[in-house]
Amino acid sequence: MSRGKRYQEAEKKLDRDKFYSVEEAVGILKELAPTKFNQSVDVSISLGVDPKRSDQMVRGSSKLPYGTGKTKKVLVFCEPEKEEEARTAGADFVGSQDLLDKISKGWLGFDYCISTPSMMRNIARLGKILGPRGLMPSPKSGSVTDNLSVAVKDAKEGKLDFKMDKFGCLNVAVGKISFSREQISKNIETFFASLLQLRPQSLKGRFVKSITISTTMSPGCKINLPKEFQL
Repeated sequence: MSRGKRYQEAEKKLDRDKFYSVEEAVGILKELAPTKFNQSVDVSISLGVDPKRSDQMVRGSSKLPYGTGKTKKVLVFCEPEKEEEARTAGADFVGSQDLLDKISKGWLGFDYCISTPSMMRNIARLGKILGPRGLMPSPKSGSVTDNLSVAVKDAKEGKLDFKMDKFGCLNVAVGKISFSREQISKNIETFFASLLQLRPQSLKGRFVKSITISTTMSPGCKINLPKEFQL
């Protein structure tokens, strides 16, 4: 595959065979030639789990201290008596059957979806629409709750939901390259701490096999596994 000039120049500034600390990798990415847009900082992780085993599914959330750098449009499914709470907390779209009908017709003008528990039986029919896009509310991520004020606030302030793919890998954006080195590093450390708590009890062997950090348009930096991931 042919690579652009910027990508080729970036490759010269890092050693693809070397393993870096998080701080070193972030420093290298910050020094690469800028693009016309504010790139995401992406973390890609290969897990040692068996994706075919339901008891080894890795899914969770992490409240990043400096947010993701993206302003989310939050939709809330709830009963009429809870609509004011959701709006006051900052939700962009609030409703029930009206939103269900709108989404069924193809509308997807939101980035994050929250639901009260009693509404989930109605939302289930939207699984084929919301599921593949990572928008389906889930108790594990805290997006199915009666505490709408906290859920909406967390989503707006940079809560990161993540779920491994069918290959046992995680790919998440942990901020923007415009963030300071300290902010990016702290976001990554916070994500790692959240991930560590999700190690399946049935797993034998290493939980994390490899970690790579990159920006949207850059090659990846291999990361030395933190000692807590080497078990």
